[in-house]
Amino acid sequence: MAFHNKSFISVQSQIFSGILVALIMAWAVIVPPTLRAQDEINFGIISTESSQNLRAIWDPFLEDMKKATGLNIRAFFATDYAGIIEGMRFNKVQLAWYGNKAGIEAVDRADGEVFAQTVNYDGTEGYYSHIIANISSDLTSIEDMFKKAGELSFGNGDPNSTSGFLVPGYYVFALNSKDARSIFKRNLTSNHESNALSVANGQVDVATCNSEALERLAVTFPDKRKLIKVIWTSPLIPSDPMVWRKDLDPQIKNKITDFLFSYGQTGDAREVEILKNLQWKGFKASNNDHLNPIRQLELFKEKRTLEDRGELNDTQKKRLTEIDQELAVLNAKLK
Repeated sequence: MAFHNKSFISVQSQIFSGILVALIMAWAVIVPPTLRAQDEINFGIISTESSQNLRAIWDPFLEDMKKATGLNIRAFFATDYAGIIEGMRFNKVQLAWYGNKAGIEAVDRADGEVFAQTVNYDGTEGYYSHIIANISSDLTSIEDMFKKAGELSFGNGDPNSTSGFLVPGYYVFALNSKDARSIFKRNLTSNHESNALSVANGQVDVATCNSEALERLAVTFPDKRKLIKVIWTSPLIPSDPMVWRKDLDPQIKNKITDFLFSYGQTGDAREVEILKNLQWKGFKASNNDHLNPIRQLELFKEKRTLEDRGELNDTQKKRLTEIDQELAVLNAKLK
């Protein structure tokens, strides 16, 4: 697998994202939401791995959803998380599977609303962020990583990824007063699968990933999974939210929830296997409060960054006060 330097990837990603947003905006003008057939639902799927792999595990589920609901369900893929968020913003995507950080963006900027969350195949309701290294590496901890950072290449996650970017950004780097952008010899950005494969292939020394992605890798590339070790594990991250546009027709919302909350729960072996391939046991009802622990994490990170600056101007002091107020509200909700 060929990798490019960070600046080239960044420019290339910005160009593609700009083109994608322009196309979505043009579509929104040409086909206003009121003219879109109400039974057409574009289902956004975040790019945790290649779209080819994602299609293989998602298509059977979406086909069952289409048959059960009578809706024209179509998969919507983009090369990064922002593409799915922008798709929902311009009503090109009506329903999506997100990570928590991307879910916040969808709720805050794209008229989204959390209505369900996934339940893992083992029945748990969360997963973990990891820092990984090659099995042959002498790195065994993030302390080892920091000592040799100037000699290492680092694979970071998508900026809208909870486990690939936000969680390690706070727990690994912010809490240790480190800046991932400057301490390493070389930085790259990619999805979970690419980060894992690049570590396994010796193309990147350390990278972010998550527990679900490593479980998937054991299925898709079992030999590569054996070449990877975990050198850091996060606290439990809440499982992924399912988000729809708030203005979706209530009858369509009912069809979707009737399908999701019953799927795989009646003893149908085929449905159970399809969910298992997605690494899920099923779904449970949820709402926007599901995102509060991650909102709290983002605010903690912002507060720590401001406090580390020392002398603050009036605008920064005001923001610090606002953060404390926002955290107080979230803390009360989470008690």
